Amino acid sequence: MWPVLHATVPDPSRLVNSYRYRVLDTTSLTAVVDQFADRLRAAPQSRLQRGAAAAALELARELAAWAQRLEAPGAEVREMPDAGMFAAADQLTVAGRDLGVALRDAEDLARAVEMVEAGMKRAGV
Repeated sequence: MWPVLHATVPDPSRLVNSYRYRVLDTTSLTAVVDQFADRLRAAPQSRLQRGAAAAALELARELAAWAQRLEAPGAEVREMPDAGMFAAADQLTVAGRDLGVALRDAEDLARAVEMVEAGMKRAGV
């Protein structure tokens, strides 16, 4: 005999979580961040050393600081550490996704996408 599973659905009026805000579709940001990160991962070491990794880290720090200001206004912003040129793609991915979760405004989303696209051009990848 199979066990019987019971599911309890909580009263939605008593739930307080991040979904109390309108959910913003950040697919455009995720896509451009993933594209930049994939290009960094595929880039030769020489290109990373010539500045692509530094440009990616600079952008990741900007995105992370922006996300922190949105999530905790008034709190001190912590700087993302430099984990080396081979980690820049991962740091960019984490910062971009964190910002995507924190964004609530379509205009800010468009600005973030433009920042990532400009960073990709600066990095030359």
